Amino acid sequence: MSTRNYVAEVIGTFWLTFAGCGSAVIAAGFPQVGIGLLGVSLAFGLTVVTMAYSIGHISGCHLNPAVTIGLAAGGRFPAGQVVPYIVAQVVGAILAAIVLYFIAVGAPGFDLAKGFASNGYGEHSPGKYGLASAFLTEVVMTMMFLFIIMGATHGKAPAGFAPLAIGLGLALIHLVSIPVTNTSVNPARSTGPALFVGGWALQQLWLFWVAPIIGGVLGGVVYRWLSGESQDQVTG
Repeated sequence: MSTRNYVAEVIGTFWLTFAGCGSAVIAAGFPQVGIGLLGVSLAFGLTVVTMAYSIGHISGCHLNPAVTIGLAAGGRFPAGQVVPYIVAQVVGAILAAIVLYFIAVGAPGFDLAKGFASNGYGEHSPGKYGLASAFLTEVVMTMMFLFIIMGATHGKAPAGFAPLAIGLGLALIHLVSIPVTNTSVNPARSTGPALFVGGWALQQLWLFWVAPIIGGVLGGVVYRWLSGESQDQVTG
């Protein structure tokens, strides 16, 4: 692995967090013409599509610790590179949250207490879903996300369409689960906003590391068993 791989992951995760969370913080509820939950879901999907085509050939475009760990569990990524990739992803997400914050504070009435696109459960779930519902949602959604990634990047999958399948998969995940947890399936994406909100967001952040990682491992292992053959690594 070269430094380019890690820088690509920083940039890619920055874009996912900035554009995805930015769509929620800045555009979702804009009076009369806000993009709503559908728009936010599409925004997250588009970040993956655009970055997969841009940096997929450099780093594999993981942009997500759960994806990196899941791919390693599925035999598609070298275990020795998991930690450096995760560090790069978290750095990218934090940088995105910093930039988004300094843009968002320019609006009158901006209030971090509204959540800043943080993930949460219980009183901090958009739909007030409890801990068990939130945990199960994040595990299942991340498991299916890894399943999609593993399949779309398989050597026998239609060439050139992996970014579309993966991006649309992420959009679909958001369409279902935003009301439950505000949708994480990505520990890095959750960490950036939580550092700014503090308090409850940091106290609940554990779930948005543990559940996506469990789901990622399950998705990687299940697809590895299902495919039953060796596959190329998703490293670029």
